Amino acid sequence: MDTPNSSLFVYQTHVQAEEAIRLLSRSGFDVKKLSLVGKGYHTEEHPIGFYSTGDRIKAWGGMGAFWGGIWGLLLTPAVFFLPGLGLVALAGPVVAALVSALEGAVVVGGLSALGVALTQIGVPKDQVLKYETALKADNYVLMVHGSAEEIAKASSVLESAKAMRAA
Repeated sequence: MDTPNSSLFVYQTHVQAEEAIRLLSRSGFDVKKLSLVGKGYHTEEHPIGFYSTGDRIKAWGGMGAFWGGIWGLLLTPAVFFLPGLGLVALAGPVVAALVSALEGAVVVGGLSALGVALTQIGVPKDQVLKYETALKADNYVLMVHGSAEEIAKASSVLESAKAMRAA
């Protein structure tokens, strides 16, 4: 992203994150400007795997239905194993930033690859640890990308979605 302009929201459950995305979609917000990051599963859910068929992802495991639905709405689904976080599922523009960080083996002030990706989309370096900690605690981070007006509109819509406003 050339001019990063993003706002992040943290949700405690995948149900809350999914509802937030649906609220934004119903309000007319372009869901292609959303990214979601969260752990793909919990140890008791025993995922088997995933594969891509066109623009759709087929997944198995306890969180398969959730991520399958999210991946149907958002762009660029991906799953990565990230040191310190484990298996993480992502969708949206943040995926390109993460791939760029991984391909370039970028290390910025001791940040993880996800931390570098977050800074590339406009998250202040001193805020990255907060989001990584939220992910380690099995929360979901929803990122809204766009103009200041778009982010203000999304923030207004999301006030009703029980987000822990973070940036």
